[in-house]
Amino acid sequence: MTVFGYDDAPNGHAEVALENVVLDESALILGEGKGFFIAQSRLGPGRIHHCMRAVGLAARCYELMLERAMVRKTFGKALCEHGGCQEMIADSAADIAAARLLTLNCAAAIDAVGADGARVEIAVIKVAVPEMTLRVVDRAVQVFGGAGFGEDFVLARALAGLRTLRIADGPDAVHRRTVARIEISNARKAMRQRSRL
Repeated sequence: MTVFGYDDAPNGHAEVALENVVLDESALILGEGKGFFIAQSRLGPGRIHHCMRAVGLAARCYELMLERAMVRKTFGKALCEHGGCQEMIADSAADIAAARLLTLNCAAAIDAVGADGARVEIAVIKVAVPEMTLRVVDRAVQVFGGAGFGEDFVLARALAGLRTLRIADGPDAVHRRTVARIEISNARKAMRQRSRL
């Protein structure tokens, strides 16, 4: 299978069918009912890895956008001399800086308290970083015009990859719900502590 028409893995993603597979109790990992726990345990580190790669990809697309904006001319001047292009450059620089800082903050939290203790930070970056980096790549496509849609540059593939990242390892809505639930729980605890004073 391809992703948005791109071969996202060597020879695409496989479809695997397991038929007539018989396993006994010795094949259990961590015991019965632990499958979800095992699957979830790798997701926190995997999510930050995705976000680190997204920041790097956005930075590469931003570099391409800057180069294009300096050499491509319209109406007698370079794109980077037009106000609209300057706004896209400024917004992209801000988005990349914010995405990078959120990701670094999350990494520091994981180092300090482990992935389970950094659930909010992980959920926040899983929502915010793909959205911010997707905006950067979308702006780069805009600066490139029709050339941004083709295979001559990495932009179209990057756009597809970053859009799928908003689904990979859990859709945005799930991570937003996680952040909201934890934040509400923390706010309730804080309110109870203040009321005791």
